[in-house]
Amino acid sequence: MSLFGEFHIPAEAFALHETLRSERDLVIEIERVVAADDVLTPYLWVSGVDHRMFERATADDPTIRDVEHIDDYERSMLYRGEWTGNVDSLVYAYTELGATILEASAQYDEWELRMRFADRNSLDEFQTYCSDFEIPYRLTQLFARAHPRGVGQYELTEKQHDALLTAWETGYFSSPSVSLTDVAEELEITPQSLSERLHRGYEALIGNTLAVTPPGQEAAPTESRLERPGT
Repeated sequence: MSLFGEFHIPAEAFALHETLRSERDLVIEIERVVAADDVLTPYLWVSGVDHRMFERATADDPTIRDVEHIDDYERSMLYRGEWTGNVDSLVYAYTELGATILEASAQYDEWELRMRFADRNSLDEFQTYCSDFEIPYRLTQLFARAHPRGVGQYELTEKQHDALLTAWETGYFSSPSVSLTDVAEELEITPQSLSERLHRGYEALIGNTLAVTPPGQEAAPTESRLERPGT
């Protein structure tokens, strides 16, 4: 049975520590990591800063190189790069031990990772690996279930699902007395991070529940929904 774990890891023990520390409002989310020829290429969603600030910071960061701007999407920017040999062993652990990083996000000095392990033995091996290499981590949740109903169906990430549901439960969409800050405090994240999750969640829901053609474009005969960047 697969196990799902949520970990908090100091930024200096993972990646992009110097970039993150350069600006407190900077939020980085790893969309996916592509492995080829023993090189891990991360795709990064960046928000809270402008292009120049992020590119200047990564140019001096020893954990990443060949950073390339791919696209802009509402309030965020998509980049890809290449991890260097200076990135701690944790970045490679999931490929070596059969685990998968499903989600990863960071702000200022900490990364939050959501990982899937094939079984309990795989999780134990991962924890032993971290101990042997003195990689600090804090396991905050461990559960044996997949994404909640609706997450996969509408292509929402679990964080987007939780943000939308919490906003609805607190009355954010129906009561002017509930602010974005109120919902962010409930989720224990920053208003900037919450705003980004809500906007991407809206896009995922619209793109997967309504037949939408972007303004100024004609729908192709074989297409019935809006193509969009990964969420």
